Amino acid sequence: MAEENKNTSEVQEETEQNTVENETVTEVQEESPEATAGEESTAETSEEASEEKPEGKAKTSFFKKKKDKKDQQIEELTDRLKRSMAEFDNFRKRTEKEKSSMYIIGAKEIIENMLPVVDNFERGLAQAVEGDAFAEGMKMIYKQLMTTLEGLGVEAIEAVGKEFDPDFHNAVMHVEDEEAGENMVVEELQKGYTYKGFVVRHSMVKVAN
Repeated sequence: MAEENKNTSEVQEETEQNTVENETVTEVQEESPEATAGEESTAETSEEASEEKPEGKAKTSFFKKKKDKKDQQIEELTDRLKRSMAEFDNFRKRTEKEKSSMYIIGAKEIIENMLPVVDNFERGLAQAVEGDAFAEGMKMIYKQLMTTLEGLGVEAIEAVGKEFDPDFHNAVMHVEDEEAGENMVVEELQKGYTYKGFVVRHSMVKVAN
């Protein structure tokens, strides 16, 4: 009986000792340097990741940054200025063209009113007697008048011997002439004139065939 109690006590002591050793080993394993280092590296990695995220957001926000209001205003004002300059340039060209056309129209009207005077000069000189001093004076005045008109851009339209052109000639008669070509001007009844390329008065002509 005494031996059994002794064996039982020894078994209990061994069991308690094994339990204590297992608890000690478990505590040592939980607090091992490798485990601690792993936890620290994981914590540092998470901290670095948390630090890098704001930088990424900052870069994204930097690229998506809108233009400054002042820059937008400068661009708008520059665009408006360019448009205004283009509109003014078009207005200037249109005004110059209108002024030029008005000047030509006014000059054509004045020249058209002067042409009957030129016609009368030519009729009078055609009837003048050769050697008459008065007739010679009228010829000099007529020559001066025509030189002045030519200087202004007035030119007589060529008609006789030219093919009929409705833009410059006004046919009032048609005749049969075997010597003349088809649709040719054979006689000029009244001179026509142009002013800087614009017809002031058409030539009144006789057309053959």
